[in-house]
Amino acid sequence: MTIGVGGSSVGIELEKIENRIHNVKSIQLNEYSERIQKAVRLMKEHSVKVLYLNAGTNLYYFTGTLWSASERMVGALLFDDGSLEYIVPKFEEGTFKKYMKVQSTINCWEEHESPYLLISKLLEDKNISDGSIAIDESSPYFLADGISKANRSFDFINAQQVTAGCRMQKSKNEIAIIQKAKDITIEVQKAAARILRPGITVGEVVDFVNKAHIKAGIVSGSYFCIVLFGDDTQYPHGVSVPQPLKENEAVIIDTGCKLEGYLSDITRSYAYGEASDVYRTFWNLEKKTQQSAFEAAQIGSFCGSVDDAARKTLAEAGLSSDYNLPGLPHRVGHGTGLDIHEYPYLVRGSEIKLLEGMVISNEPMICVPGKFGIRHEDHFYMTENGPKWFTTPMQSVDNPFGY
Repeated sequence: MTIGVGGSSVGIELEKIENRIHNVKSIQLNEYSERIQKAVRLMKEHSVKVLYLNAGTNLYYFTGTLWSASERMVGALLFDDGSLEYIVPKFEEGTFKKYMKVQSTINCWEEHESPYLLISKLLEDKNISDGSIAIDESSPYFLADGISKANRSFDFINAQQVTAGCRMQKSKNEIAIIQKAKDITIEVQKAAARILRPGITVGEVVDFVNKAHIKAGIVSGSYFCIVLFGDDTQYPHGVSVPQPLKENEAVIIDTGCKLEGYLSDITRSYAYGEASDVYRTFWNLEKKTQQSAFEAAQIGSFCGSVDDAARKTLAEAGLSSDYNLPGLPHRVGHGTGLDIHEYPYLVRGSEIKLLEGMVISNEPMICVPGKFGIRHEDHFYMTENGPKWFTTPMQSVDNPFGY
């Protein structure tokens, strides 16, 4: 029997979980100010006069204002002099003020009015009549289309070089928050492994993982949860009709939570019962591949080279160096922060350089058609001396959690 897998119950494991969110430090106003200052520097480097930030994680990152995107424009204009102008539906003004952290002028539009013409007026008030406006890359098409058609004398570009240029490198406080979220999720992962038994359903495990996150202090519960058993594990993001667990089957649990807006994301793969010889072989290769990617992730290296390193390890073992199966069907990793997937990406051809403060997943999943999939997913962050794990990677087939 795999050590740490099975042998307990939902009640026992929930009882053992303690609140773990003590001493979490929220992002303070001075850090929002630093983010805006960096954005302004990048705007000037790229000759951007105005940056439009849409409701969602970009608005939250730069202003601390947590507001979900909808069919109504809610956002902000950041000018290259560092000034900020919010744009909000009039009937939402009172509510918006309660969420607003970085204080600035709120410019309102009524339901029958055009927020795009309101942007025109704000540009006119600033004596800006031409040049480049960067549009938040997460903005829906209708917003980008409306802004551009109402302001035809401007050039419009993707804001990603500014937004991602800031968000890719996390501060020490951001990393501390992410570390706490991951500490919680890895404990939930260990507890989830212990409740497994033959016949348990995916729904039961998902429900436990959610309750366990809540018990640990994450009031919103799991941000997501993917549970797969048997040959369902060959499909990275799940199946439409999941099967219950049987003896000696492969297991994948991929889950995470949100703390102060920042996300954890950890996947664990192991066998319930006894691992077959073929499962052992691929499990060990997955571990070796993850480690080779980690070792390739050095300051100044291209993100694409990390993906290359993982595929070289797979090729040396006789698998495809491309995306063919059996092998690795997707990129090796993705950045994580306020979004579960954000820049940078460890993907072939990426010439984004690894820099201090970047937070990235390392998950070179191996899929074996008709049999199983194995995904070891841990995240690392870049220090001046290279990568550092947030969580300890899987230890061995027989003792995956290293008890």
